Amino acid sequence: MLRADNPGPMTLDGTRSYVLRAPGAPGCVVVDPGPALEPHLGALGAAGPVDLVLVTHRHADHTGGLAPFRELTGAPSRGALPEFCAAGAGGAAVEPLADGEIISAAGLRIEVLGTPGHTADSVCLVVSVPDEPASASVVLTGDTVLGRGTTVLAEPDGSLRDYLASLDRLSALDLPAPVLGLPGHGPVIPDLGAAVRAYRAHRLERLDQVRSALATLGTQPPGAGDPLPEELLDAVTSAVYADVDPSVLPAARSSVRAQLDYLGRC
Repeated sequence: MLRADNPGPMTLDGTRSYVLRAPGAPGCVVVDPGPALEPHLGALGAAGPVDLVLVTHRHADHTGGLAPFRELTGAPSRGALPEFCAAGAGGAAVEPLADGEIISAAGLRIEVLGTPGHTADSVCLVVSVPDEPASASVVLTGDTVLGRGTTVLAEPDGSLRDYLASLDRLSALDLPAPVLGLPGHGPVIPDLGAAVRAYRAHRLERLDQVRSALATLGTQPPGAGDPLPEELLDAVTSAVYADVDPSVLPAARSSVRAQLDYLGRC
């Protein structure tokens, strides 16, 4: 793991990039090259040769350095969106990541799990070494599950309905417990299953708080397809997230928008 020097309210102590390879494998897979910071990209490139670059989702703190890193290493790259897919030097065209796909690279087996919610294109990666015990598997969670705090349901495509389904999918992984989670931000998650259960409970608690705020305001969430008044969004955000640092209020507002959309479709 290499951590980019881009700390902030949304990135915690910085974006984590991962260099993956099976024991004895000459090449590696890099997951989330991070922002366009030359020292960080140089350190990642020095861990090569890089056989493949994968991205967990579209946010610039994970993908901003993708183009210069491809140029530096000549490696192909893949993400769930076509704009993050490019052939390596002299290689054939590559396709977007597909849910359930199995990738073999750097001596590893990498299973792609579509886990939308934080963003529509978010994926998690279940990484194992063939012929090794399943207990050695790890799950790279991107921003779907963080090492500290909770993730935002990011505009314009964050979805609480999708996010809850993604948490349920992670809970249902057929892996021996506890399984390590390697997040895009924050420390290693020692028990991903426990973290996912806590995340789900937190989301349902927040949803109850949104319902309570709506009741206090004497209103209902807009129905599916109806516009959400900005003043209602602001009022609910202020009520539910009154105790958060002002620097993260835009993220809180984005999550409230997703929660109101969820309630309006129930």
